Amino acid sequence: MATIGMALLSAARALRQAAGANDAAAGTADSAALDAQLLLAHVLARSRAALLAHDAEPLQPEQGATFDALIARRARGEPLAYITGRKAFWTLELQVTPAVLVPRPETELLVERCLALVPAAEAEVVDLGTGSGAIALALASERPRWRITATDQSTAALAVAEANALALGLGAVRFVKGDWFAPLAGQRFDLIASNPPYIAACDAALDDSALRHEPRAALCSGPTGLEALTTLIGGAAAHLAADGWLVMEHGAGQPHAVAELLVAQGFRHVRCHADLAGLPRITEAQRPPA
Repeated sequence: MATIGMALLSAARALRQAAGANDAAAGTADSAALDAQLLLAHVLARSRAALLAHDAEPLQPEQGATFDALIARRARGEPLAYITGRKAFWTLELQVTPAVLVPRPETELLVERCLALVPAAEAEVVDLGTGSGAIALALASERPRWRITATDQSTAALAVAEANALALGLGAVRFVKGDWFAPLAGQRFDLIASNPPYIAACDAALDDSALRHEPRAALCSGPTGLEALTTLIGGAAAHLAADGWLVMEHGAGQPHAVAELLVAQGFRHVRCHADLAGLPRITEAQRPPA
C-alpha cells in the first residue's frame, strides 16, 4: 500500500511530466510538489504540515483513487482553486466555481487602494462585476459600516458571491443582478471599484491553461480589451458623489489608454499603481468637478 510520501512524490512527478509534454499544463512544473501537497491535503482534510509530518502513513485505496483523479485534472491545466473549490483572498477563504474568475493576488492591491482612498468609517460603495464577491467582501471585512453594493450580470456568479457572504458572516453586502451601471439608476457612491474584463479577444493569453477554464465573459469584453473599461469610465461620473473615487484593475499594457479615457472625461488625480511584480495594474481617479 502506498504511503502519503510515496503518493506525493508520484503525483509531483506526474505534474512535472505533464507540464513538459503538454502546453495545456504549462505552469504546473514549478509548483508540482506544492500542488500535490495541497490536493492531498484537500482529499484527507488535513494541513500540509500534517501530511509532511506523517508521510510514512499508508494511504487508503479510495483516498488514493480520489487523489489520482484530482491530479489528472490538475495535469490538464485546470486551476487548483476550481479543483478544491476554495481560494484565499485578502484575509478571507472564498468558495470559487467555474462560474467566476479565480481571485488573484494583484487584485488585493485594488482593495488596498480603496481602503486608503476612503478612510471614512461610513461610505456608499459599489463593486461592479463582483464575480466571487472577493473585492466587496474584502472591503466589508475591513469596513463593517460601509454600505456596499455588488453587481454582476451573471446569476451563477451572484450565487457564488452570496454564498461567500453568508459563509463569512458578511450578509450586509447587497447583491444586485445587472450589467455595470444598469441596475444603479439614480444612485451615487463615494467609491466605485471594479476588476472588469480587460483582455483583448485576440490576445494569446486567453489560450493559457488556467484562463481556458475561466469564464470568457469575465476575461474579455471585446476586440481591444478596453470595452468594459470604457463603459465604466464613461458612466462613473454620473454615479459618484462629490469627490468620489473610481478604482479599476486593468492589463499591464493598458495604463496609458485608461489614463487618456479618464482625462477625457474630466477626472482628476489620475494615478496608476504597480502590483508586486512591478506591473502597472490599478488606476484610480477622482470624480470631475461639478
